Amino acid sequence: MQNADTIFRGAKLVDGTPSALVVKNGKFVAIGRDADVGTSARNVVDLGGALVVPGFVEGHIHLDISLYGDTWKSHKPCTAGFDVRERVEIQRQDMAAAAPMDERARNQLDLCISNGTTQMRSHVMVDASVGLKSLETILAVREEYRDRIDIQLVAFPQSGIITCPGTAQLLDAAFDLGCDLIGGLDPASFDRDTKAHLDVVFGIAEKRGVGVDIHLHEPNQLGIFVLEEIAARTRALGLQGKVAVSHAYALGEVPIDVLRRTAHTLAAAGVAIMTNAPGSHPFPPVMELRQAGVTVFSGSDNIRDSWWPYGDGDMLGRAMMIGYRSGFYTDEELGVAFELVTEEGAKALGLSDYGLRVGASADFVTLTAEHIPEAVVSVPKPRSVYKAGQCVVSNGVQIRK
Repeated sequence: MQNADTIFRGAKLVDGTPSALVVKNGKFVAIGRDADVGTSARNVVDLGGALVVPGFVEGHIHLDISLYGDTWKSHKPCTAGFDVRERVEIQRQDMAAAAPMDERARNQLDLCISNGTTQMRSHVMVDASVGLKSLETILAVREEYRDRIDIQLVAFPQSGIITCPGTAQLLDAAFDLGCDLIGGLDPASFDRDTKAHLDVVFGIAEKRGVGVDIHLHEPNQLGIFVLEEIAARTRALGLQGKVAVSHAYALGEVPIDVLRRTAHTLAAAGVAIMTNAPGSHPFPPVMELRQAGVTVFSGSDNIRDSWWPYGDGDMLGRAMMIGYRSGFYTDEELGVAFELVTEEGAKALGLSDYGLRVGASADFVTLTAEHIPEAVVSVPKPRSVYKAGQCVVSNGVQIRK
């Protein structure tokens, strides 16, 4: 008789198979129709025929600047269309009048966890305007939540690098505190020096042995140029599979032949693309990129902050939004949308112990749906969420220990 910590019965896998999930030491040790045969456990949980899916991967979020849970802040438009530098200044003003950062970060984490997120990558401002204070705050909050969610932190130069003296040194110092990746922001248009900006970003990546995740809002051929430069740096340093570009709006703005050429360049370099399918922007064509071999994943990006008032921390809802905006109708296409917030997100984040498979961390979500396509279009709630085999959300209500 094999011993385990918990046996979950009455699970329905994504292929419709009625199954049991056996967990020991926070890992799946058996999954399948008869997985619990010959096994005893201290705890036996009946999932009641719920659809069981892997925990959602929130691939891009900003825990330090969210205003979720704070008093309502009316959105302040830029004076003349979208301008990154002006939005940064508006954000600075909003942050000065906001609730303490740790409170707002907890509010946002509670929201995301309740919706099923078990893995997250958050960008945190590190530059001469805020120093390392924001990172120190978010690192402390990450420690508080370590049993409920795994969080990667990106040192993000929101105010630029070259145009913000002292930022390069602070970005490097962030890794002594516990940061995980190095970020960047619009090297050509914000810092107006693509080479110098990328020299700092990839120099730190090489020195510290970390991955890269760069915000890129730059449009059309300018954005394509920067993507090609990022791909070249990635290949030169052997960072394939460890570099992501977030937003990359240019991929949705250029002619199809340019898109396909750039997609093959990105695929060859192992550069992943994050999209949240933002409302008013063209965004990277998911299917074209995937067909070329590019890893495409998703995130909420901003949640009720200075950039826009939207966001609910629900990655299943994000999959629905991507599918809706992409014109995904077939079951296969809806499955692709789901992959962007699960398996493809895990791949982009370099998660080796993810998924409903033996040996992986027992992180999963239960849904009231017959299958994945229905889950994507209906976005069912409430949900129960399990982290390392422990229930952290029961029918939409967080369990506090």
